[in-house]
Amino acid sequence: MVVVRIDLHTHSTASDGTDSPAELVAVAAAAGLGAVALTDHDTTAGWRAAVEALPSGMRLVPGAELSCESDDGRGGRIGVHLLAYLFDPQAPAIVAEQRRLRDERRARVRTIADRMADDGLPVDADEILDLVGPEGTAGRPHVAQALVRAGLCETVDEAFANYLSGRRGYYVPRRDTPVEEAIAMISAAGGVTVLAHPFAFGRRPTVAPEVIADLARRGLTGVEVDHPNHDPAAREELGALAKDLGLVRTGSSDYHGTNKTIGIGQEATAVEEFEALVAQATGTGVEVG
Repeated sequence: MVVVRIDLHTHSTASDGTDSPAELVAVAAAAGLGAVALTDHDTTAGWRAAVEALPSGMRLVPGAELSCESDDGRGGRIGVHLLAYLFDPQAPAIVAEQRRLRDERRARVRTIADRMADDGLPVDADEILDLVGPEGTAGRPHVAQALVRAGLCETVDEAFANYLSGRRGYYVPRRDTPVEEAIAMISAAGGVTVLAHPFAFGRRPTVAPEVIADLARRGLTGVEVDHPNHDPAAREELGALAKDLGLVRTGSSDYHGTNKTIGIGQEATAVEEFEALVAQATGTGVEVG
């Protein structure tokens, strides 16, 4: 039996990846994937180019990774990421919210870069934003890349550790979409939602299991169980939670090209889980090459 590998979390140059959308689907095909989702941060700008470059026999799942905030289940609020798939990209609420998020991200990048320039670092906000383009989603990884190009750091991870983390002076907070509103917005546009890397170690504080249960009651479709930043204990706990809550269980690489060391298809979603996810969407279909 042929095993079809499916990766439902990847990024292109439309946000903070290093492969163009066309290059990304080519990389996915070369890696032997049967289906891949394009999930750039807060934008659908790469969808058309990915569809036009789709190799024969490959399936493309159009999506986005939404920047959200959530109760953490411990009395606080934290940032979470929501993977949204197969929604109508022209739904007015989605267009408006993605535009707000992109505009605020661009302003954030400009503030960070200007502060660095004021301190004598060779970073230019206009140059960074020009590379991103007017429809791309700017973020701290683009500033990190500029620091690498300037020779101040050897890697993006080093740039985050030395300049861009929440513990450093150049960090600027942002205002994200309440996750409950994001789930409702995507559902109204015919899409489905998966909570991304909810128990990721070393990234940020995580949500309590009770929060995932509440989001399931509010319409969350699935949870990303198999992710490079989930250790075996996290995968076991999330898998059991997904089963108890009737959520689709996905696996994904969170591929960013050369910005990270993770290869495309390193983690994968089972075919039956993929089909269960797609079956619940009504907004737009999977593209087939």
